[in-house]
Amino acid sequence: MSVKHAVLSLLQEQPQHGYHLKAEFERRTGGTWPLNVGQVYTTLQRLERDGLVRAHDPAVDGSVVYETTPLGSSTVREWWDGVVDRAAPARDELTIKVALAVTTQGVDVEAILRRQRTASLQLLQALNRARSQAGSDLAWSLVLDRLSFDAQAEAQWLDHVEASLRRRGSPGPSPVAGGSPIAATAPVAAPSHATSDLTTTTGGTQ
Repeated sequence: MSVKHAVLSLLQEQPQHGYHLKAEFERRTGGTWPLNVGQVYTTLQRLERDGLVRAHDPAVDGSVVYETTPLGSSTVREWWDGVVDRAAPARDELTIKVALAVTTQGVDVEAILRRQRTASLQLLQALNRARSQAGSDLAWSLVLDRLSFDAQAEAQWLDHVEASLRRRGSPGPSPVAGGSPIAATAPVAAPSHATSDLTTTTGGTQ
């Protein structure tokens, strides 16, 4: 996640101090990727060092407000105009785990797939609960939709792994009638009280 560009884009709207940047970022993303305030201030210090933001004089309470410089503003425009680079995919722990499991003697691949499928279902349920709380908050709803699509894609990939093992004569978990219980699930309304579950399940920010 580009904390640098997120901070710059928020400062482009108006000068702010670190605590407000943290709160505003989490408000707009529904708290899916909580930020440590220390991380925010470390980012601000690096941006100031690189000439992308400037600090105002400290207030009476010691707080420091930052604003973008012309270079910072052009960096934000370049970010909006550019694309997110997917050519070098990030390392995915589940993919690595399964790839090693199917090539390692004595590893119960069936159990790994079964546990991960259960975890994917639990995540999707948490997302559905959070989706029912999002209401008219478009940004939060879109974040939840993206996470839901990712969870569904993961479930479909797990089904693919299971089918591939069966074709190669390796035992896999028993197929679920009609396919994965997650694959066809769409983000629909569910009981409330899900936001804290979602933050815990998605694991916060890196």
